Amino acid sequence: MPWFKKKRPEQLQGPLPRHIAIIMDGNGRWAQKRGLPRSQGHRRGVRTLERIARYCSQRGIQYLTVYAFSTENWNRPPREVEVLMNLMREYIQTVRQKYARDNIRLKIIGDKSRLPRDLKILVDDCEQSTAANTGMLLMIAWNYGGRDELTAAARSLAEDVRSGKMRVEQITAETISDRLYTAGAPDPDLLIRTSGEYRTSNFLIWQSAYAELYFTPLLWPDFKPESLEDALREYARRDRRFGGVET
Repeated sequence: MPWFKKKRPEQLQGPLPRHIAIIMDGNGRWAQKRGLPRSQGHRRGVRTLERIARYCSQRGIQYLTVYAFSTENWNRPPREVEVLMNLMREYIQTVRQKYARDNIRLKIIGDKSRLPRDLKILVDDCEQSTAANTGMLLMIAWNYGGRDELTAAARSLAEDVRSGKMRVEQITAETISDRLYTAGAPDPDLLIRTSGEYRTSNFLIWQSAYAELYFTPLLWPDFKPESLEDALREYARRDRRFGGVET
């Protein structure tokens, strides 16, 4: 029996965010607190991602974007980077059939050029095999950095201007959004960060301009569906005016 049928948390009755973004932070600290190697924290974090992704899909969330591996994470010890790459391989192989069954689309956002060749093949294959699914879109930010994303978008637009495909005055907020890794998806309504840190760490810096921010001291492996429901209740209490005034 699936875990979410064993115990369903008390759910918010009200409007849900269309798009949730999560900075999954605290795997290493979770492991260290238990005297375990950091790799065990990352492995537990992958299990949490599977659980939360499925729960969001069941709850009717249309888009979920998670920050899994940043452009700065290459600076970690080589062994830890290797562990993370291997976990990504295992994850893709594990969820491919699950997401086909659960009608979840998968997309990896970020600079794929630096991925090991075999991992890139796995990613491309999983994206293609779930592309026809009509349910929630899960975007995993891997080798992702918000500044790098904006730099790539600016270069793409500049190249089109130089080649005569477009004029400078045609560059708008919309044309910039269309060159981002998240093109085609709405901006996140709610951005969650675990582990008690109060920053967004170069994640979706263009897209999250009007996102509601929610910070929790829970380490990512301890984040449960009940924790998500707490964030959804807080989101429902927010007054989202997008620069306007209350009417």
